[in-house]
Amino acid sequence: MAMQIEFIRKLPSPQELMEQFPIDDRIRSIKAQRDETIRRILTGEDDRFLLIIGPCSADNEDAVVDYAHRLAAVQEKVADTIFIIPRVYTNKPRTIGVGYKGMLHQPDPEGKEDMLAGIIAIREMNARIVRETGFTCAEEILYPEIYRYLSDLLSYAAVGARSVEDQLHRMIASGVGIPVGMKNPPSGDISVMLNSIAAAQHSQEFLFRGWEVRTKGNPLAHAILRGYVDNFGNSLPNYHYEDLHNLLEAYAERKLANPAAVIDTNHANSGKKYLEQIRIAKDVMHSRHMCPDIRTLVKGLMIESYIEDGSQKISEGTYGKSITDPCLGWEKTERLILELADLV
Repeated sequence: MAMQIEFIRKLPSPQELMEQFPIDDRIRSIKAQRDETIRRILTGEDDRFLLIIGPCSADNEDAVVDYAHRLAAVQEKVADTIFIIPRVYTNKPRTIGVGYKGMLHQPDPEGKEDMLAGIIAIREMNARIVRETGFTCAEEILYPEIYRYLSDLLSYAAVGARSVEDQLHRMIASGVGIPVGMKNPPSGDISVMLNSIAAAQHSQEFLFRGWEVRTKGNPLAHAILRGYVDNFGNSLPNYHYEDLHNLLEAYAERKLANPAAVIDTNHANSGKKYLEQIRIAKDVMHSRHMCPDIRTLVKGLMIESYIEDGSQKISEGTYGKSITDPCLGWEKTERLILELADLV
């Protein structure tokens, strides 16, 4: 049987799109400086705390940029202890492949998906954030092919719970040139996550976009704990003191480079009860104070936050309110960041 795939059109290469939508030397300089700071935090040379924070999905450019401006004002207040990376996730995994899948899937005038328009929209939004706020952002590597269209703009990437066992995602993570957080899978098996980190830290050779490629390995690949789901579909946390100690011991057994963990305060850790993120964040900070080794291991938090509390249906159209998972609103977010700065 012939392949049942319709080849719609050939898209421009990442290099071609970068030439069509270039960045300037100021953006390059900002990214280089921020990349170096994040590297130093993950290696322990800089004792500041990472905060990867932002909407569950970056669905509206004006609201996302507005949010980034608000973050920038708070960053100035906490710069001595916290280094903020806005979470600008423009691609969303869907359990059964339907529903909102992110800005990449832009509709054309006939309502069909226009991938090129989506790639351009994502690139231009990230460039606008750097120009206006001085932030370089975090993105999930959901579609490995998309990353290279943004590689001159991003400073942090994550491989999601559903993707962390995938061979291509692991190999891409080994060559992106920025820190990559590898989430534990939905089952909660941290050995799977650590296998993924090991693969990302090693040099890899594979096929990509019609090329035979080789990576150097990514020594800044690290763990993200996001909770897990048991056999009955119940969300269970893995951010507690004992969980962090278990990860610490597992890291020691593996002898991986730059042991580090970021704790995702939402998803299965909170059971998607977004207000729980406040308590969870403070609980993690307490664990860091209780044990010097955990303090060294846990380099940051990942928090889902937007302008308005909660979530909404796409059709509701409330400005700055999540259309996917519920998020902390801005007032609670600002208060939490200032409190965390005192707890670092």
